[in-house]
Amino acid sequence: MLTRLIIKKWGNNLGVRLPATIASEAHLRAGQEVRLSVEHGRIIVEPVSIIANLTLADRLNLFDPALHGGEVMAAEQVGAELWRCQWAGCQIR
Repeated sequence: MLTRLIIKKWGNNLGVRLPATIASEAHLRAGQEVRLSVEHGRIIVEPVSIIANLTLADRLNLFDPALHGGEVMAAEQVGAELWRCQWAGCQIR
């Protein structure tokens, strides 16, 4: 998506406002830490991944069920789970 913007002066700095569609497409949100760099005369904005440094417990604590479609797990074992369970001799509920 190409969008033309006007660079504004903010104090001693320059800035642009990211349109919501661009931010959404780039998976950026307000308050998120990003890394800026310049490559071949182009400004690169990249999100800083904090997830890579988190433990599984930390990641699970960040999970917000309200942002997802609710329960999506199968009620019973299906596919490979069913086959493995039968092979291992476990009880299927």
